[in-house]
Amino acid sequence: MLSRSLAYSYTVLAPLYDALVALPTRHVRQKSVQQLGDVSNKTILFMGIGSGLDIPYLATEGHYVGIDLTLAMLRRAQKQKEHYPAINLALHQGDVMQLPYQDNSFDEVVMHLILAVVPDPQAALSEASRVVKQGGRIIILDKFLSATRPAPIRRLISPLIGKIATRTDVVFEHLQYPKLEVIQNTPALARGWFRHIILQKNAI
Repeated sequence: MLSRSLAYSYTVLAPLYDALVALPTRHVRQKSVQQLGDVSNKTILFMGIGSGLDIPYLATEGHYVGIDLTLAMLRRAQKQKEHYPAINLALHQGDVMQLPYQDNSFDEVVMHLILAVVPDPQAALSEASRVVKQGGRIIILDKFLSATRPAPIRRLISPLIGKIATRTDVVFEHLQYPKLEVIQNTPALARGWFRHIILQKNAI
């Protein structure tokens, strides 16, 4: 039910999304995508690709898959993709909490502003861990509360705006990621509310 509610909200927000989000996140998105490094012969999944704001920063040597729940956002991503014909990108509609991909399918997974949006961030992170290959990385850019910071206003408003656009009460350290090792966790934006986090999947 919450996924349906978000799909509806983002259908309504789609025409405004780029105007609201593109400029404030441009630099941190670019920096995050650069963490992919050499993408030659790699297949990379963008979970929650949205309107395609990451597309301009993709290197042409990689093979990319972008998935999003909302068709209206994917249509905007498709238009963005048309400006970069050299980029090999397939766009799929689907739920990041139940990915339609086999285990160990991707060399890298990118999660930009999605863990704090979905109703169940644990499910989304677990799915990312499932589909990334051994030794592969999950690159995250999102807003997270500090585990030691009260932040009463963000916690108070989260139940309401979480149904419309995004949650403001997600604590990354409260998520479970047993097969993943944190190799980077640094401030990105808004005095550390937004963070760059990189996880690596350990060999079993």
